[in-house]
Amino acid sequence: MDPLSDPLGDRFMKDVKPPIHRPISHELLFPSDGNGKPSYKALKSHFQREGRIAKTDALQLIDIATNIFRSEENLLFLQDPVTIVGDIHGQLYDMFKMFEIGGNPENTKYLFLGDYVDRGVYSIEVVFLLYAIKINFPQTFYMIRGNHECRQMTTYFNFRTECIYKYDIEVYDRIMESFDCIPISCLINRKFLALHGGISPELRTIEDLTRLNRFVEPPKQGLYCDILWSDPVDTPDGRLPEGWRKNEVRGCSFYFGNDVMNNFLKRNDLISVIRGHEAQPDGFKMHRWNGNNEFPAVITIFSAPNYCDSYNNKGAIIKFDNNTLNIQQYNYNQHPYMLPNFMDVFTWSVPFILAKVVDIFSVILKNQQGEMVIIDEKSTTRFQELEDSVSEQKIGNNKNKKSVAEIMRLFQALREGIKPDSIENFRGYRSQAPLSIIVREKTELESLIELFAQARALEMRS
Repeated sequence: MDPLSDPLGDRFMKDVKPPIHRPISHELLFPSDGNGKPSYKALKSHFQREGRIAKTDALQLIDIATNIFRSEENLLFLQDPVTIVGDIHGQLYDMFKMFEIGGNPENTKYLFLGDYVDRGVYSIEVVFLLYAIKINFPQTFYMIRGNHECRQMTTYFNFRTECIYKYDIEVYDRIMESFDCIPISCLINRKFLALHGGISPELRTIEDLTRLNRFVEPPKQGLYCDILWSDPVDTPDGRLPEGWRKNEVRGCSFYFGNDVMNNFLKRNDLISVIRGHEAQPDGFKMHRWNGNNEFPAVITIFSAPNYCDSYNNKGAIIKFDNNTLNIQQYNYNQHPYMLPNFMDVFTWSVPFILAKVVDIFSVILKNQQGEMVIIDEKSTTRFQELEDSVSEQKIGNNKNKKSVAEIMRLFQALREGIKPDSIENFRGYRSQAPLSIIVREKTELESLIELFAQARALEMRS
């Protein structure tokens, strides 16, 4: 595919290739000799250059994968060798590296433990690429559901916003329907139970998993909730006298301790539970509650290195072969920079421009004694209109609301006579300019220009 053109040859980072200009063609994504299967290699190459796919192709990809998920059981049964992958969280470029270490899907069996979306800014590309591979290798490439594969979490975090920004609400809804169909657990060699979160007080035997209705939005309590949300207690010996403790950090489900875990393993003739769900500094954690000479009762694996671009943790995967677990770690890959909340550079710049303009006003509108020059009625009206416009913006969080309040206080100060400490306060605000204040109309910018001209004229007369 052709990249974006650079007619002036003035790209600042010339070693970074421009993004792909158009969506991948249907003929390239679904080649005629592919028996209706997508070319995951072409899609991977396209995504590496920040390309996208057409909405019709996206919906086709989702529908094919959904039908495959729907045909699978709640509890998958796998035999080693298998590579087990933890949370991805939209970190597409780190997933590329994971495949380099884990092996080619053409000759490697994979099991993913959920949490493919949210937090990272390439979640929808992660989903599409995993779905494309699943369609090509339905008998060797497996996925189970994580707690983020639901409507509540994707709305609270950024996946829903990403879907609407890159496509539309229909694509988001179709992906949510596909998430409802993803299996929820896996038994490996009939000795290792793989879940996203952990066990539940309601999970007596692994057969309980087969009786769940998984084709729904996960509830806020109960067995379905717990296997997605529960955590092992974070103590060296796993001691938890009450067995279960409310997980107040998560806001739902439980912590489980060594005693209830050992009872569960013994009751079901299992060796260990393998799960994801928690970031780990080394990318994994062996919960050796029964001593260093015993096999860990719980193994946590996390495959998103430098989680949220801030944790500086390693990513890890498990290569499971001949009942032997080999953990391989890896560091993060660099990825293209994205502004917060998928903003464009113009929207991002407006608050800083507004701050600078008002800062200029605060200096120009002072006379030599530091007193405010009287502003005429027309200028006052302009200030009021601008203030009203800013106050009407829909701000998404308390931090931005506070920023709007700062601007409104500044306009009040400009009308009534500005004080030096007010200017200093505004400079402090300016360094953390809000993200969501957008000047909506050209007339508002014209108002600022007109006020600037008046202030300049007053200064020249003085």
